[in-house]
Amino acid sequence: MLKELKPAFVMLLGLTVVTGVAYPLLVTGIAQGLFPNAANGSLIEQDGKVVGSALIGQQFTDPKYFWGRPSATGPVPYNAAASSGSNQGPLNPALEDAVKGRIAALKAADPSQTAPIPVDLVTASGSGLDPHISPAAAAWQAPRVARLRGLSEAEVTKLIAAHTQERQLGVLGEPRVNVLPLNLALDHPAKP
Repeated sequence: MLKELKPAFVMLLGLTVVTGVAYPLLVTGIAQGLFPNAANGSLIEQDGKVVGSALIGQQFTDPKYFWGRPSATGPVPYNAAASSGSNQGPLNPALEDAVKGRIAALKAADPSQTAPIPVDLVTASGSGLDPHISPAAAAWQAPRVARLRGLSEAEVTKLIAAHTQERQLGVLGEPRVNVLPLNLALDHPAKP
């Protein structure tokens, strides 16, 4: 019986070393060598401190900031350990109530804004962690942010344009604005 178990044990040990140690080390080494920023979480630093990731949204509730897409992770918003959508279909009353609540919060934050609210400001993304909003969602919030920060709308619109990422390779995805870098630019304007 030991004669039959020995090859199986040796094979188990060998595959464990190859797939559990060697392969992960190789992939990690390649990632660190070729894509160090992405391999380390695409972290964003401000004044030498990590303030977030370019890949994970953050909750901004102060009206002087741009607000991102709502998060579907619960109970803590933008919890990367709980990435998921709400799984609520378009006819679900809970989704309808959540959207109505988000619309009310947006209108309360800027009662003078009468333009239609872009859909990405009231619906969560599939992961619940999306750090981006559409340029239309950023433009919709620009008057509020400009007014509360004592800036002209043109200055805020220029910041939005500077932080708008175009389609990848010119065809993949949609133009988008990462909310965290945009808000950081508002807090720390570039010096001429």
